[in-house]
Amino acid sequence: MPADLYLWLEEVEGEEALDWVRSRNDEKAAQLAQAPEFQTTKHRIRSVLDSDEKIPAVAKIGDFYYNFWRDETHERGIWRRTTLDSYRTAEPEWETVLDIDALNVQEEENWVWGGARILREIDPATGEPVRRRALVHLSRGGADATVTREFDLVDKDWVEGGFELAESKGGVSWIDRDTLFVYTDFGPDTMTTSGYPRQVKRWKRGTDLAAAEMIYDGASTDMFIGAYYDSTPGFERSFVSRALTFYSGEDFLLEPSGQMQKIDVPDSAEIAVHRQWLTIELRDDWTVGETTYEAGSLLATDFAAFLAGERNLEVVYQPSGASSLVGYCWTRHHLILNTLVDVVSHLEVLTPGESGFARRPFPDLPATGSIGVSAVDAIDSDDLWLTVTDFLTPTTLSLVQLDEAGAVSSQEKLKSMPDFFDTSGLVSEQFFAISNDGTSIPYFVVRPQDLAFDGTAPTLLSGYGGFEIARTPIYSGALGAGWLERGGVYVLANIRGGGEYGPAWHKAALKENRHRAYEDFAAVARDLVARNITSPEHLGTQGGSNGGLLTGNMLTQYPELFGAIVIQVPLLDMKRYNKLLAGASWMAEYGDPDDPDQWEFISGFSPYHLFDPKREYPPVLFTTSTRDDRVHPGHARKMAAQMLAAGCDVTYYENIEGGHGGAANNEQAAHMAALAYEFLRKRL
Repeated sequence: MPADLYLWLEEVEGEEALDWVRSRNDEKAAQLAQAPEFQTTKHRIRSVLDSDEKIPAVAKIGDFYYNFWRDETHERGIWRRTTLDSYRTAEPEWETVLDIDALNVQEEENWVWGGARILREIDPATGEPVRRRALVHLSRGGADATVTREFDLVDKDWVEGGFELAESKGGVSWIDRDTLFVYTDFGPDTMTTSGYPRQVKRWKRGTDLAAAEMIYDGASTDMFIGAYYDSTPGFERSFVSRALTFYSGEDFLLEPSGQMQKIDVPDSAEIAVHRQWLTIELRDDWTVGETTYEAGSLLATDFAAFLAGERNLEVVYQPSGASSLVGYCWTRHHLILNTLVDVVSHLEVLTPGESGFARRPFPDLPATGSIGVSAVDAIDSDDLWLTVTDFLTPTTLSLVQLDEAGAVSSQEKLKSMPDFFDTSGLVSEQFFAISNDGTSIPYFVVRPQDLAFDGTAPTLLSGYGGFEIARTPIYSGALGAGWLERGGVYVLANIRGGGEYGPAWHKAALKENRHRAYEDFAAVARDLVARNITSPEHLGTQGGSNGGLLTGNMLTQYPELFGAIVIQVPLLDMKRYNKLLAGASWMAEYGDPDDPDQWEFISGFSPYHLFDPKREYPPVLFTTSTRDDRVHPGHARKMAAQMLAAGCDVTYYENIEGGHGGAANNEQAAHMAALAYEFLRKRL
């Protein structure tokens, strides 16, 4: 080990640091994985992930319903399809469209499914929409970067001489059978400092990509440039989007002449266009004339009139102190709002008319838990997919049909997840902790009903607190089988930085206010102890990505509150995070460490720099992936090496593939989950 440990680790993120960590620590992870209890837990989780009884989520493509599926037989998965009538049955008849395992054998690759973009075109003979061609994305080892190939859904084979893109972060959008929007790595100086495309081109079939027509060339300091084509009959149009930062950008209507008209909304607003409607979701207050529209609101207006300069804006949602908009979707005729009130889901159906949007509450929904809603086919129908779940209730999937007025005309329960773990004797509750500044922080507790309340329960505290992402109650067979069923208590903290109460809840923990997210999490930890649910020696925490930064700060700032900590695919070195992979794209969240004034506050939540070798720390498990091309594995490697050199109790595991998700198949996912649960179980 170099004498100047700190300097060496500042300069090294690669294999040298990995080898140093592995040479001292692989044995711990291996010993953990060899224990009989680990094998039992892994087997239980693997059985959940491989189960044929899981709900196969489907997407309607033409007359078929497509699903991507992994199980014990199909480790990398198959893209398959069925009919709606068959999907309604207990055992649908599936037709394999693309077998990723077979493709890997054929090409000697380690492809992971990355999704597909489908072309919608009109058959000139019948006038009916046809969906035959797809652009399939494949990732090596689960990385964000993908290769793209053209696929024929009728022949179920690659299109000979079809569109093909080399491995890159970026994307494509169909314009027509022979034309694409492409935003990818076109060569030197064509990517942003965040590692994403800065150029969009129009690419014609049969021509060299290098000769594709330039549509938009952004700045290297932009985050991402993209484009898409709206194929809705009667509303065909093209858009270019320019992400300036993670929370600001510009959207343009691309005219047939090649001219671009900026959609004149605040840079921090998010827009969507559906037929004649423009919806505008505000992250900041917006004053138009003499009216100020509140941050967190959703506005709707006629798109053509808005482009012409009119500002007849209707407020279709406005937040309250306890509520926020977490999502919305259009069907053919209706706008469906998905809101949270104190982290409990609610739905509302809005129908535009001559006098504005008529509103209907969605009937017969549960009083607690999480609800998901999405359009089956927003172009042609008013059908919806509806999912309902909570911690202890297996997820159900229903097909909902709305009539012209927005009322539910039918609601058909199609699928229900089985009971993957024994929930008898378990209860779910919501509490509120008080953070340092007096803010009330909601959190959920799932525990045995007969809990002794003597402070001895092994408890897993989870959270995220970033990027305006709301964490809500969901049914997890892996969590249930790996932790709850074995007597563990599970806690989900809805700390600031997330989206549980809208943009204000998120902004409260941005940049110089980041400490509030960690103070909130620590407040929940203390509240659990005050309620005698657990005690510090029996309390563990687990988090990944931004959640890994969260648990890294629990390790370095609040080690006395925890008995064990799991840190997964984490951000930890906040001095250099913006130099590594996609890190520059997150400076709107954390700040710019190259600015001395901003580094002053960033250094206060950089776990790598907060580590003190003279301090006592709880046992920690680091997990990461060699193929993570979003958050560099160097964060975990360097932190583990630093702590090992100080004699800390560190377990380290790096999966050779898996990308930012950490696992490329069910076997790897089960192994990673079992590592975390068994590490916590043994230590707590």
